[in-house]
Amino acid sequence: MSFSLIDSCKKRKRWPKIFRLHSFADPGCPIAPSGPFRENIRIFLQEAGELEDYKVMGNPIWCTLLIHEKTNLMAPFYTLEEEVYGSSHPFCDHCRCVGWSGHFVSKRRYHFIIPMDNGWHKPLNEESLDNQSHLLHGVIHCNGYGHLLCLNGIEGGSKILSGREIMDLWDRICTNLRARQIAVEDASRKRSMDLRLLHGVAYGHSWFGRWGYKFCRGSFGVTEQNYYEAIETLGSLVLDEIIRDLSKTKYHKDIKQMVRCYRDLSETHIITIRELLRFMLTVKSRGPVSKITVTSSAKSVSSSSPSTSAFMSRNSIKHAVSSSMKEKSARYKKFSTAVANMDSRWPTRRLEFAAQVIVDALKEDKAMKSGSSGMTRQDVRDAARLHIGDTGLLDYVLKSLNNVIVENYVVRRMVNPSTRILEYTIHELGKGFKAPTEVEHGVMTVKDNPQKDSSLSSSTSSWIPGNDVYSDVVFLYKNVLLCYPDSEVVELAVQTILDCRHFVKEWKLRDEMEQVLTFICHLKPNFVENKSELKGPSCGEIVIVPLHATVRDLKQAAEATLRDTYCIAERLIVTDIKELLGVSDEEVLFGLIQSGVKLCVRGIGIDLCTPLKYQGGSDNWKVRCECGAQDDDGERMVACDICEVWQHTRCCGIDDSETVPPLFVCSGCCDSLVPPRVETSNYAIDCADDFLISPEPTHLLEYAYGY
Repeated sequence: MSFSLIDSCKKRKRWPKIFRLHSFADPGCPIAPSGPFRENIRIFLQEAGELEDYKVMGNPIWCTLLIHEKTNLMAPFYTLEEEVYGSSHPFCDHCRCVGWSGHFVSKRRYHFIIPMDNGWHKPLNEESLDNQSHLLHGVIHCNGYGHLLCLNGIEGGSKILSGREIMDLWDRICTNLRARQIAVEDASRKRSMDLRLLHGVAYGHSWFGRWGYKFCRGSFGVTEQNYYEAIETLGSLVLDEIIRDLSKTKYHKDIKQMVRCYRDLSETHIITIRELLRFMLTVKSRGPVSKITVTSSAKSVSSSSPSTSAFMSRNSIKHAVSSSMKEKSARYKKFSTAVANMDSRWPTRRLEFAAQVIVDALKEDKAMKSGSSGMTRQDVRDAARLHIGDTGLLDYVLKSLNNVIVENYVVRRMVNPSTRILEYTIHELGKGFKAPTEVEHGVMTVKDNPQKDSSLSSSTSSWIPGNDVYSDVVFLYKNVLLCYPDSEVVELAVQTILDCRHFVKEWKLRDEMEQVLTFICHLKPNFVENKSELKGPSCGEIVIVPLHATVRDLKQAAEATLRDTYCIAERLIVTDIKELLGVSDEEVLFGLIQSGVKLCVRGIGIDLCTPLKYQGGSDNWKVRCECGAQDDDGERMVACDICEVWQHTRCCGIDDSETVPPLFVCSGCCDSLVPPRVETSNYAIDCADDFLISPEPTHLLEYAYGY
């Protein structure tokens, strides 16, 4: 928490309520809900939120402080209640794109926002609701359906919260408040890779699939079956066949070397590209090693210029090494050099890999701790076992890790004077520690980071598989998944996965309380109003009544619930329930109807003339595209100027980088209005193409309509 936020709290003479970030929204923290979302959110704001003394576009805001246990920093968590009647955007575009156009417009929606780090001390403003740089922004309608709009972790600019921490928090909030369905549009990327493709091939689901998000809706007519077939097609590609198919490409040797490298590192045999990517993604990224040539002496290693560089003689190399060993920092030896002298039953590559995993665990632990304490041997061993199952290998490497250099870090082992327990610590080179020089293939080299010293810009570094795991993943992603040679099957599978961006998580209806009955009530008009029959896939609303409730009690509860939730039911009067027709209002529900079933509720007073009827709005779009799409899926579309039917621009041959032509006639209208080819004195008109590119489109309309 920044000092400016603390000062702001002091000026207001009140503090928002504080909770631990990693336990916030656990059961009972801050609430133990039992009802539907519309009731839980009100209790949540009373128990966890502090009402702010300002509003955004007339909407109230509550603030909660979440303390990060490992950094002791406090992040503001805002909840904004937006009234749809006063909103400039009463309809939900996200509902339309995800396939919920037929849902009734809810009266309220709740925004959950954690701003970017540098905005924690600033109040929210009108632009906050459309800002895509928040660490977290989710919106949930009062009927329990919602959307995760944006999530930005370390890759997105945060210096404190990771994407996984934020996603864990969001998932706990949705679970604690009893959300019904949450949709997300997965456009996440990392190092120019679409994660829905990368994780789809590696794990069989998107990155959000870790939290239970599944296929919701595909663009361009892609179905759920198409999606999972594409994932299976790519994930089952055999590595040996990939190497064979890429034998005529320029990166054949690189792919072959990479596969061999990771097969040597893995304890199990890697056969498919899914197994390879999954193994690679378990290994944390590590920086490459740059080799620079020393020309005169050990002291001039980092300052040698390319114009004076030359190979040192064997005697001068020995002299330079012996001189450097006289320095105090020379007592630290490189692990790669130490393992070469080890009499071990494990190969050198396995030993180095195990050491790297241990170093990554120490780095992660150090980044989370504010002090300088290390990790006990057991903690290090447990963390490394997540990636290495051979405990004998781990014990052997842990025994050898003392005053050695791995990557750009020094690993030390010592007894903690206060706890009397052996601990491992890690120290970065250059902060009181220097890397010793060494001789490789007759050339003196030193580990360094070329980005930290301009004198290293002339150093020569070659790409080595296994040196930077994420670079290897990018290499596979671009040269295998995106550029597989002469394979329409792979190309189609890749495009199919990329065309699936909408995923959803559903929370099943829970009836944990023994003394209540729960129903899902769908609103239908009374028989008198059948001329304006409601249509669309209504989601229904959760209604809870006591175990001893009668049919009349259920009607009253459904009426109150629907009035509180939907704009269209502002003056609703429930007259009957389809499944209980002919049953007396005094009849007790228990034993008459089973809890958890769906009911069709009919009534009068439904405002069928209100524009706030469906989330898709009042526009009656006609979508009929050759890809099979029959509804808006969020992709760019163009309407025919004759039949007014919308189609995807991509399916019509208009590239995404091109602007939509001012005149567009679909192929169907073109075929019915214009002969296949019309010869004129100036040019020939091809009805399939020239309606888009003709230099004189008005002439075509004159011909088509006979003006």
